Amino acid sequence: VQLVESGGGLVQPGGSLRLSCAASGITFSNHDMRWYRQAPGKERELVAAISSAGGSPNYADSTKGRFTISRDNAKNTVYLQMNSLKPEDTAVYYCYAIGPLYSGVRYDYWGQGTQVTVSS
Repeated sequence: VQLVESGGGLVQPGGSLRLSCAASGITFSNHDMRWYRQAPGKERELVAAISSAGGSPNYADSTKGRFTISRDNAKNTVYLQMNSLKPEDTAVYYCYAIGPLYSGVRYDYWGQGTQVTVSS
């Protein structure tokens, strides 16, 4: 199983980035997908989540109205559009997949992370 993030980088405050996470080795269409982030010295936090069918997106309070999560099940890819970026959005962003309940277990997977730095 591989989750490969891309699209991170350095952006000025107020700018935008779009992260992508390409999945392989799983049946992507039956996995809920999430984006997490971890800033230096802080705990990993949930940024956004989307159900397997693409509905019910939800967001951290700090990202509502600025970030949009979406997915393309035909391309096995989940996206995170980030607008109006702030310095406090600086973090490593991780893609996360969690599958359906199977024999009492839900298998989950993490990507390797992509760095987002918001600075002038």
